Amino acid sequence: MNFISDWGDNFPTLFEGLLVSLKVTFGALAIGLPLGLLLALGNSSRNWVLRALTIGIVELGRGMPALVVLQIFYFGMPGFGVTISSLISAIVALSLTTAAYTSEIIRGGLQAVPSGEVEAADALGMNRFDTLRYVVIPQGLRIAIPPLMGFGVLVFQMSSLAYTIALPELLGQAYSIGSSTFRYLSVLTLAGLMYAAVTIPASLLTDRAQARMSRHLNRAA
Repeated sequence: MNFISDWGDNFPTLFEGLLVSLKVTFGALAIGLPLGLLLALGNSSRNWVLRALTIGIVELGRGMPALVVLQIFYFGMPGFGVTISSLISAIVALSLTTAAYTSEIIRGGLQAVPSGEVEAADALGMNRFDTLRYVVIPQGLRIAIPPLMGFGVLVFQMSSLAYTIALPELLGQAYSIGSSTFRYLSVLTLAGLMYAAVTIPASLLTDRAQARMSRHLNRAA
């Protein structure tokens, strides 16, 4: 078995799969993060009906494994006469999981905004909407950035679940090559290294953002 030869032959196909994985990841984050912000605001609402509804959605989203949500959209929706491609199914399913989990991260960031700044906004005559828009949300999101970046890495790893619905992402391409050549070890090892080539720099970037944010918060304290 020659790993170097196998890697050279299979790299172009796996790289195409990596691009699909990144497309799913960015699509899920682009949809899921704004939804997560809306859920976080709903969870902090003074309206108990809206708050209870939001909490129910978040807990349901966090309680259902991402793989199950993925299977529901791809295999379950045709039962209602709606056929969704594997790419769209993966993006939508991971978006909902992202929204459920990031809503708690964002809510924590919003609650970390010093109460004195909210009181100062009230003293200036700002209404609740303006206080949220100009004071609470900008600062809360800044606090939440490091953990959100860390969750983005997890979403990229979760994109590998899409191989179960025949999406030709990185793991799906690796399995396809392995099933035709029976060189599973070399191709799956290369796929793992390609995942690591993305996640390790992203994790280091997250740590760096966390360190910079800690310095900012320490100065603020």
